[in-house]
Order: sequence, then C-alpha cells, then structure tokens
Amino acid sequence: MSNTEIHNRFNVWAFRAIDENEICKEYIKGHVKVLADYGITSITSNNNLWTTNQNMYCVVVEDSVTKELLGGIRIQIADGTLPLPVEVAVGFMDNRIYDIVKDHAFNGGAAELCGFWVANKLRGVGMGPILVRASIASLNQLHLVTLFGICGINTLSMFNNAGFVIDHSLGKNGGFPYPTDDLTAHVIGILNAITLETASSFDKEIMTSLRERPVMKRTEKNNNFISEISYNLLYKNISINHYGVNSGQKKII
Repeated sequence: MSNTEIHNRFNVWAFRAIDENEICKEYIKGHVKVLADYGITSITSNNNLWTTNQNMYCVVVEDSVTKELLGGIRIQIADGTLPLPVEVAVGFMDNRIYDIVKDHAFNGGAAELCGFWVANKLRGVGMGPILVRASIASLNQLHLVTLFGICGINTLSMFNNAGFVIDHSLGKNGGFPYPTDDLTAHVIGILNAITLETASSFDKEIMTSLRERPVMKRTEKNNNFISEISYNLLYKNISINHYGVNSGQKKII
C-alpha cells in the first residue's frame, strides 16, 4: 500500500431488529446524528416504531476492534400493517404507490430499504455501496422479489449500480419534494431482487458471491481506502410474514 492508503477492518452483519434491542438503540442515535449534521429532521422513517416490528431486518457496520456502530440500513417487509416509508413519504402526493406496493407484496413479496446512514468519519471509505450490496444479497433468505426505496440525487448512482431503477410513473417523472420542499427524491425499485438483472456487472458479482457465502471476508477498495470486511449476513431468526391474511391471502410455505 502507498502512504495515502488507509487500511480499515469492519464487521458487516445482519439481524432481525426485535432480536437486538441495544444495537437498535445505537442505530437510532447514529442515524439521528448523521441527519442532524445535514440539517435534516423530517425523514419519515426516522422513528423507533421499527424496533418492535417483527418484519424489520438490519444490516449494520461496526469497527471490528472498538465495536462502534458506524452505519446501517434497514429492510422493512411490507406486512399490510406498518406502511412502508415510501408509502408514508409520497402517498399523500401520489396515492398510486399504495396499489403498487400491495401488488408486489401479493406477487412474490416486497420490502423497502430505508433508514440508511453512514457515520461521517467513514467518508471516502465507500461504506455506502458495501451496505447496500450486503442488504440486497441477504434478500434471498427473506424470500422477496421486489425491493423499494427512496433516494436523492447524490446517492442515485450508488443505488442504480445495485440494480435500482426510478419509477417514472410516479410523481413528476419519478421525482418528489422530499425530505424538504427544496430537495428532490426519487422512488426507486429493484424489479427482481432475486435475479439482480438490473444491477451493474460489478455489483451483481459481489452480491452473488455474498449470497453463495454469506459468512466471509472480502477486501473492498474505494479510491485510496482499502478495507477488510468480515461479513456475516446469515439471519438467525426470520419471521413468517402474514401479509394480506385479513384479505384472504393464502400463506405460502
């Protein structure tokens, strides 16, 4: 390594939210701090309701030595009870989002990536793409076909590389004023979270590798930063999702 390269060691691991109460508390604190640093206080998913949701899963990153939590991303499964953040954020502007989510939930299962944050001290490390790829790689365990999300222009390319595409049928060509009136966010989605057919070849190769070996070490490079990542993306517990049970949906084993 040259003198400009920094070597980091991190753990990236996955869990069901209700199984890790203390980690969830740390997650909330870290997320709130990052949002405050950017002057944002109105994110719809920025609350603690998700910590008791049995259909919520998390992928987080921590320093492998200090165990400090440095970032995370959540996977909220559409369960017909707690609305997805995208429904809350844009539903009052374009109510078609409700039927879109419901249709995908009944046809293969749907979820949303939300609550995404990375500590500012990791700026330049490339941890954002690492967390996004890891969370998508874990979806095969949750048996989901469709994944939704909301992102701004600054993170759009990262989500595009992972397979997300803008839904131009919603809002103003896919755009909405969110989280504030002077910012624009996009409703994005992976049309097939199993095949990953819309992901870049680079991202798809990594996500496929992580699905084949969810417990592994990888060296990840971003600019002059080289990080050793210890992945453990195996969920110890997975809830049975009874989405639509009150609407007559049959449970699929």
